[in-house]
Amino acid sequence: MRRALLVSSLALTAALVPATSAFAYGEGDFYTRFGVAKVAPQSDNGDFGAPLDMQIDADDDSGFAFTLGYRFHDKFGVELLAAQRFEHQVALDGDDLASIKHLPPTLTLQYYPLGGTDARVQPYLGAGLNYTHFSDEHLDGGKLDLDDSWGAAAQLGIDLLIDDHWALNAAAWYLDIDSDATATLAGNDYDAKIHIDPIVVMGGLSYRF
Repeated sequence: MRRALLVSSLALTAALVPATSAFAYGEGDFYTRFGVAKVAPQSDNGDFGAPLDMQIDADDDSGFAFTLGYRFHDKFGVELLAAQRFEHQVALDGDDLASIKHLPPTLTLQYYPLGGTDARVQPYLGAGLNYTHFSDEHLDGGKLDLDDSWGAAAQLGIDLLIDDHWALNAAAWYLDIDSDATATLAGNDYDAKIHIDPIVVMGGLSYRF
């Protein structure tokens, strides 16, 4: 009799408790993604007009980056991108005469089309806002100053689930980074609008808490 009651209780409990994904990939997840990111500015980033007439080109840089995120719904979440400072050599008319460093924290709202399912492959899309802080600007023989930037951001990524906590991750962002730049040479100021607008590509791991 007791055995029958126990079996009946277990069956009733199983019926009342909703089924969940084996990987529980969805609402309530806190997570971090981390790896190596490459920041690749667009070519032809701007120019200092007459009388300098110098074309501005910033090169690529790579470094450690990570994100922190939260899924407030099976299919929606928010994520903050952070990183070490990236440094770019800046060519003026083809000569490496300047350099800049920047931090590009980026906040995105994300959509997970397969969120809440047991799919091991979980793609996502994001859109949001980027803030870029410039520092340590350097110009041979003069002074360089770049204003901080606010701009739009777009994101595309994918998690390949390994177990309940770990996943392989790949992600890419487009960041709208525009800055007013001032170069000071021989006591004279020259202004330019710099359009960095990089593609940021990151590969690494994801961990869900």
